[in-house]
Amino acid sequence: MKSSLNRTVWVFIVVVLVLSKVGVSGQKQGESEQKTVKVSTLRDYLRYAALHNAELKGAFQEFRAAVEQVPQSEALPDPQFKYTYFIEEVETRVGPQKQRVGISQTFPWFGVIEARTDAAAMAAKAAKERYEAVKLELFNKVKQAFYEYAYLFNAIEIAEQNLELLEHFEEVARIRYKAAAAEHPDIIRAQVEYAKLADELESLRELRRPILAKLNALLNRPEDAALPWPERAEYEPEAVQEEKMLAFLQEKNPELTAQRFGVEVARQRVVLARKRSYPDVTAGIEWIDVGSAVNSGVSDSGQDALMATVSFNLPIWGKNNRARERQATANMLKAKSQVVELQNDLIARASKTVYLVQDGNRKVELYEDILVPKATEMVSASETAYMSGKVDFLSLVDAQRQLLEFQLKLERAITDSLQSLAELEALTGGRIK
Repeated sequence: MKSSLNRTVWVFIVVVLVLSKVGVSGQKQGESEQKTVKVSTLRDYLRYAALHNAELKGAFQEFRAAVEQVPQSEALPDPQFKYTYFIEEVETRVGPQKQRVGISQTFPWFGVIEARTDAAAMAAKAAKERYEAVKLELFNKVKQAFYEYAYLFNAIEIAEQNLELLEHFEEVARIRYKAAAAEHPDIIRAQVEYAKLADELESLRELRRPILAKLNALLNRPEDAALPWPERAEYEPEAVQEEKMLAFLQEKNPELTAQRFGVEVARQRVVLARKRSYPDVTAGIEWIDVGSAVNSGVSDSGQDALMATVSFNLPIWGKNNRARERQATANMLKAKSQVVELQNDLIARASKTVYLVQDGNRKVELYEDILVPKATEMVSASETAYMSGKVDFLSLVDAQRQLLEFQLKLERAITDSLQSLAELEALTGGRIK
């Protein structure tokens, strides 16, 4: 147990040292990147957030602090040094006692140090898992904001294309009006639709600022710092199975793993509470400086004294000891309940997220393969029919509205599906395959 624990401690220390060097180099690199930030792909955003996000840095320092607690838990209490100077010398047969020097060391009861060190090691493991959980949640938030930013870019493009289409429709209406084949209200309808869509487009453009503020907050940059439009997110449907996702969650979710380590910490503290019912032993040695005897001819005159000492505390207050054990046991049971509660919550979230991914895949397929192509075909057919006088201008405008609606819903479905996948990755410890 002891050798295994030592190996664990050394592994933690090595990890901390490596990550510290990475953090230092990342900080230097980050200073230059703060001046000229070039992020356009999702990978760029994730890398930058991992190097600069304040919450993640705090979680890493919490992990480092927990690792540093392990060697402290292994150590014995500090030795006690005692010096006594006799203001009035104590006369003895062999001479007066002038001063006394002593040193002592307290030894906890058998198993106390082991239990304390095990608790610290488990707490360090829990801190490491919390760091991983913070990182996964950070990546999830970055992905959510990135996909929303990409959606905004695509929505603006679609709105601009539809504005051009309405301009074309207005021109068609003018041509037919000049030819006395259409009424003047057709031109007015085109202008009204154009003004409405132009207003929606302006709202979309204004939405860029709050999305940028959210992204910059995650990247630990000024809220008004510029960021280029992201590259279009590639979408590939992911066939996710709920049973497999729940298995990944049970095995890989770092938040759940941290809570389980928390139970082990509480279990070791129960052991510690019981051990405190036993005494700590203090062993020491003392030297007394003895002067020469007043009377001459005394044997051992001026002979210094050397003594060994042993003492121990008396944990005799049974009521106090039992209360301490009950408290530690209650904390352990509380930690176990928290694991169950968290597990139930994560399973519920994962089940809903799997549904959202599957629903998103279905909607993307519907809009991409059927509705958008059909709406595009309807616009073309309606324009041809309007030119020949077979349908009115309102039918043409309705076809354009429906095309715009389906195009935006397709982009929304793609974005929702990608965001649900990001949420699922965070829940399953970054694994969905």
